[in-house]
Amino acid sequence: MDVRGMLALVTGGSDGIGREIALQLQGLGAAVIVTGRSAEKLAAMQALGFGTIAGDLSEAAGIDAIAKGVAGKPLALLVNNAGVGSDYDPANAATLASAARCIDTNLYAPIALVTRLLPQLSAQGKAMIVNVTSGLAIAPRANGAIYCATKAALRSYTQAIRHLLKGSGVHVMEALPPLVATNMTSGRGGKMMTARDCAAEIARGIRADSDEVAVGQTKILRLVHSISPALARRIMIRY
Repeated sequence: MDVRGMLALVTGGSDGIGREIALQLQGLGAAVIVTGRSAEKLAAMQALGFGTIAGDLSEAAGIDAIAKGVAGKPLALLVNNAGVGSDYDPANAATLASAARCIDTNLYAPIALVTRLLPQLSAQGKAMIVNVTSGLAIAPRANGAIYCATKAALRSYTQAIRHLLKGSGVHVMEALPPLVATNMTSGRGGKMMTARDCAAEIARGIRADSDEVAVGQTKILRLVHSISPALARRIMIRY
């Protein structure tokens, strides 16, 4: 997809992977609107020439604000990138609120935005939806049960709507990042991919109209899973 002159919306685009995706798209000639929760970070993005919309995607009001913020605009690219983790513990009912926030942000919000913005996307003749999932959508790790579940569900949803929208002019792509150095992963051990390098691979996938982009080490996980799903699960469950 040639994004030059097109309008893109990147959720969670004021920080981390989303910010780098927004910068990549801007560099390719797109007009980009980013969403986020931090007024300070949104102001910094606005200073770089981005449109901004404040909204917490774990809340209906945040989804409404974003949908209204792009209403009537020639939106051609929707990147559902915003995501949060969860401190869910199955032995602690107090963590259910964290689980609910994770589910609402990572799964319900992308579904809601696709549904509400699809008429605008369809009206462009050629458009794209990019859902950012995770390598953990392929095989989960025990300490991220809810996060992994949301990403696996979003992966399934993405594959289904790609089929449903075939021939509509709206292409659906999934991006599966590995462990990436962001504020959300701060404190995690192990080698991490930079957000910039991750975003660059996603941008290349957008330009190539790819169905699926396994980023970085996710390529290896996808290969292992294709050979032996059980082995992939054993490797990742303690990751």
